[in-house]
Amino acid sequence: MVDLNSPILQIGSTIAMLVMAVTVIIIRMKASHRPVTVRKIIIPPIAMSTGFIMFVEPQVHIPLWWGAVAFCVGWFIFSYPLIRSTKFEKVEGQVFVQRSRSFVFILIGILAVRLLLHGYIEQHISIPQTAALFFLLAYGMIVHWRISMYRQYQKITGPEVVA
Repeated sequence: MVDLNSPILQIGSTIAMLVMAVTVIIIRMKASHRPVTVRKIIIPPIAMSTGFIMFVEPQVHIPLWWGAVAFCVGWFIFSYPLIRSTKFEKVEGQVFVQRSRSFVFILIGILAVRLLLHGYIEQHISIPQTAALFFLLAYGMIVHWRISMYRQYQKITGPEVVA
């Protein structure tokens, strides 16, 4: 049986999280050169929702209120800087995300806070439960941010645009 609280697994999960964060930063920087569509706004939270399958595994189970708190922290706290730094502009009939100097710093700041919280929380609960909490936090953050993006997109394009 694999020890899910081993230091190697903790280090590995931290490195994996850092790699994913750097990947997200690179993808977001490249995305500012391509037009935004409704699909590009709504697909990330839909695709991320497949992560809920992890809750089938008993080792990942957490109390419902822990999950609700994690989701709300993502929704109300972590999404706010992303919402504030994401603005759209219309160029030649297409909608683009305005490049924001602060966006990369915001993502790095969120990552730093997340790493600090992750290190503290995993001292008190198992790594799979920590993963569940941070998935819910990230999901709350992404859903709120993308809803805000969608509303902003609708304002700039009008309600008739679907794709």
